[in-house]
Amino acid sequence: MIGKLFRASLVALVVLIGVIAFNTWRYAPSDQPILDAALPSVDADALAQSLSQAVTFETISYLPPRPSPAFGAFLTWLEAEFPVAHAAMTQERINTLTPLYRWAGADPSLRPVLLAAHYDVVPIAPGSDDKWDHPPFSGTIADGFIYGRGTLDDKGAIVAMLGAVEALLADGFTPPRDIYFSFGHDEEIGGVKGAYGVVKHLREKGIRMEWSLDEGSMVLRDIISGLDKDVASINVSEKGYATLDITARAEGGHSSLPPAQTAVGALAKAVANVQDTPMPGGLTDASKDFFDRLGPHFALTERILFANQWLFRPVLEYVLSGSAATNAMLRTTTAPTMLTGSNKENVLPQEATATVNFRLHPRDTIQDVVDHVTQAVNNPEIDITVRPGAGEASPVSRADNTAFALLDKTFRQVFGELIVVPGLTVAGTDSKHYSLIADDAYRINPFIFTAQDLPRFQGNNERVSVEAMGQAAQFYMMLLRNL
Repeated sequence: MIGKLFRASLVALVVLIGVIAFNTWRYAPSDQPILDAALPSVDADALAQSLSQAVTFETISYLPPRPSPAFGAFLTWLEAEFPVAHAAMTQERINTLTPLYRWAGADPSLRPVLLAAHYDVVPIAPGSDDKWDHPPFSGTIADGFIYGRGTLDDKGAIVAMLGAVEALLADGFTPPRDIYFSFGHDEEIGGVKGAYGVVKHLREKGIRMEWSLDEGSMVLRDIISGLDKDVASINVSEKGYATLDITARAEGGHSSLPPAQTAVGALAKAVANVQDTPMPGGLTDASKDFFDRLGPHFALTERILFANQWLFRPVLEYVLSGSAATNAMLRTTTAPTMLTGSNKENVLPQEATATVNFRLHPRDTIQDVVDHVTQAVNNPEIDITVRPGAGEASPVSRADNTAFALLDKTFRQVFGELIVVPGLTVAGTDSKHYSLIADDAYRINPFIFTAQDLPRFQGNNERVSVEAMGQAAQFYMMLLRNL
């Protein structure tokens, strides 16, 4: 009997190993031809000079908003810097400060597309000026880079787009369909007057885009561990946003006579419970597509896991959850950010509040988050409220259509051999608004982004290379030609 069980177990083991091996062998990258395209020549140095000037306008967005002459001055400069593009396109100003351009196409029966960016920037961190190699609003060009706040986020894209339009016009190019350009002025504080103003304006005119393209990712180099190729993550959705206040109450008084449980103690336990109970995650929706297309390019060990998710999915999800970057792709993230309590060290607060920020995966809703937190806190005497400004995750755009294939093709033409995948933007962009008037909304800027660039993004020494500016202009030129 024991011998039969042993033989049966051995056969089952051999079959299991065979299935795993076969699936892994079959799980290989699809062959994609190298696209040797004749790329247009561009003047990268001239684009760098333009971006250098653009950076000098301190178009900083604050909350609450502050009026600043820099915004109007930037738009005046933009018209003077790219006169040919402005002469060829019609322009409307949405809420005064967001320009919306229309470049008329040859065939009005074709549906329009929208290319978007924003020109407002985040403030410099207080006391960090001396940590910049060059002053943050100087636009210094040094060692092949343009330095300054807004180079990566997001004036570089505006300069590359308008530079591409002027170069195409010089070649006598007319787009086959209407092309709209929207350059928001308040993206860093939610885009309510800028991008959403554009959306309301286009709705009133009955105009709907076939697809839109905005920031939200880049061409990633040496950022995803285990890959030796660049990755163009064309993000097809972006996470939602919700902030919850968790409030505990108790009798106040003097700290010399504390009760067994103070408001701060009850709150601390609640916050610990929330943080120790993350939202359920997993390889579904946009996350699944991202990793399914990346999986075949990993080394053998990782490929075994990805190719046999029917067996190893719990292990795979556990491994991916161990990194902040990949964990954010799998689930709605939980981030306690603020605490308030007593205003004096020896006074017991009658009320203590923790503020917790959530970035919602497309599978979750705001109500899902509230229900999850309520269950995790498990204390009916603690109040849970949603702060104003919450928003659901964006719809998931298609990655199996003509628009995605067009972007895929253009990236491979300009950047050579790389992996193109649909991804998920874990932060917020103006695309959450543009997706309301576009069948599909995509999020990526055509700049190579390395691990060294991560701390520079909205941090110190933000910069973009002169070469990258030329490459980005080539991308937009090829994209419009490929239409």
